[in-house]
Amino acid sequence: MITTAPVSGSGDVRFTDDDFRALAQLAHAEFGLALAESKKPLVYSRIARRLRARKINDFSSYMALLKSPEEAEERLELISALTTNVTSFFREKHHFDTLQKDLIPQLEKQQRVRIWSAGCSSGQEAFSIAMTLTDALSEASLRNARILATDIDPAMIRKASAARYALEDLATIPAKMQQSATRPCAEEPASFEITAPVQRMVSFGALNLMEPWPFKGPFDAIFCRNVAIYFDHQTQHRLWSRFTALLREGGFLFIGHSERVAGPALDSLQSAGVTTYRKAVAPAPTTPDRRQE
Repeated sequence: MITTAPVSGSGDVRFTDDDFRALAQLAHAEFGLALAESKKPLVYSRIARRLRARKINDFSSYMALLKSPEEAEERLELISALTTNVTSFFREKHHFDTLQKDLIPQLEKQQRVRIWSAGCSSGQEAFSIAMTLTDALSEASLRNARILATDIDPAMIRKASAARYALEDLATIPAKMQQSATRPCAEEPASFEITAPVQRMVSFGALNLMEPWPFKGPFDAIFCRNVAIYFDHQTQHRLWSRFTALLREGGFLFIGHSERVAGPALDSLQSAGVTTYRKAVAPAPTTPDRRQE
């Protein structure tokens, strides 16, 4: 099947089934994305924008561009075009309820607190975690509490690092936290900013989850929500196992509302609520009974 549509001022671009498969193979190899054949019209409409932006009139030339070592940025533009960045503060509130009710009492006993927001998009998830910790943890526990926030898209990381959001985004932040963790933005009256103490808790960085991770954990919790929906089952199973390996015993994994953990990771994870999993605590070793009969 061949799809055609105007891409620039010089005519239509052909997008065949073979073209789609070539793009799908590249997206899977580079980013772990699984593109079903049924997604071809949607993929085409999104890729056509990139061809227009780069003033390219045929798909084969765009594929050659993507494979060039100098075009790492365009490959990231591709992943941004193929995925959707939809997020909000305190999205899926039950996860933050679990964080506050079940995890924070344990964190209060620790000298070190580490949480990872994997696939952080424009930062609302990471700052929601930071607000929750700031609101609930003692000052002593907060001194060594850090949140790592990563996303594959550098544009999202730049936006998250700016910590500036539209006023309508305030609606999902609890009133108490609005007062303590946000402030008006003098330069942009239609925006607000996250306060400096909350910002300092979060470190943002670009990361492709398919590549080696430059950290070892352990993490007390990992949020990876609505990311694995783009992966095939094998890639998901591998990702769940890698996350589990970085969780401390008793740590939580929070995933998206349409995702489920499956595969080898379930040997170590236990369901702990809606789209919430907890790493099992190994039983304490028993002391041999050396009493003589």
